[in-house]
Amino acid sequence: MPKRAGVTALGLGLVAGATLLGTPTASSHGYTDTPISRQKLCANKTVSNCGQIQWEPQSAEGLKGFPAAGPADGRICAAGNAQFAELDDPRGGTWPATRVNSGQSYAFRWQFTANHSTTDFKYYVTRNGWDPTKPLTRAALDPQPFLTVAYNGARPAMTTVHQGAMPSGKTGRHMILAVWTVNDTPMAFYSCSDVQF
Repeated sequence: MPKRAGVTALGLGLVAGATLLGTPTASSHGYTDTPISRQKLCANKTVSNCGQIQWEPQSAEGLKGFPAAGPADGRICAAGNAQFAELDDPRGGTWPATRVNSGQSYAFRWQFTANHSTTDFKYYVTRNGWDPTKPLTRAALDPQPFLTVAYNGARPAMTTVHQGAMPSGKTGRHMILAVWTVNDTPMAFYSCSDVQF
């Protein structure tokens, strides 16, 4: 590894370590805006009482390895970060929801402030019968992602669109969890979007 790459990897490791300790970082990194995520709804002031995430919607970063590892149940939308707990608050099921169509093609879009070497992007959806008035848990999600986009270490563009199909057989209110797994750190980014099929 060239010396500069080693320094970059060390720097990313320090940022990851700071995040693990609960210290916010200024160099974090990405969120979904299509369908609009909870953190983007906070940043653009569509939703109020959002706390710190309104100023750094790109910072919902936690350990990777979801669903076997990663943030604890009930803390998934905030990526396990207590300072972003507002993202895990179901607000009685009243988060604004994007209208989508089951089984139809959709352009899932990410916005990045720092684009890292990437393992993949995975998109999960809640099971039929999910209760939107409760915080998100693994048991509330279909066990397999409905869309996986492999990057094999490549860096995504600063605005990245993944074309895929919305999951079939869904009606009513659901949540889509998008997980961006960083390739060269122990971290991933989590983005929750409320949708109405």
